[in-house]
Amino acid sequence: MSIPSEIRNIIDRVNQDLNETEQEATEGISLVRPILSQFPENVALTQFFAYFSSILFFVEMCRTRRLPTIVENISDSDVTDLQIEQAGEELGTLLGQVIEAKIGVRRIVERLQN
Repeated sequence: MSIPSEIRNIIDRVNQDLNETEQEATEGISLVRPILSQFPENVALTQFFAYFSSILFFVEMCRTRRLPTIVENISDSDVTDLQIEQAGEELGTLLGQVIEAKIGVRRIVERLQN
């Protein structure tokens, strides 16, 4: 059975948001690193750097483990409707997590830019 178009659309959206989150987190690290080198004792800057780094790790884990596992589970020829439904729910949860991370990164980047 091929992956239903609704599930494929969610996968594409997750990938798109992962790409945007990665770009913004990378930009955030580029913004915070020079300021942090001038003020190494600044706790907020250290937290921002750690947050961006953890978001990049989250993005990598989603790309290399979570999404491929979900796709693999529904790519079998004998996949059931229940498995597809569960994959859709898991993808929906993952999309929510990615969007939440993207919003958090965007807020901090905007704060650093101002």
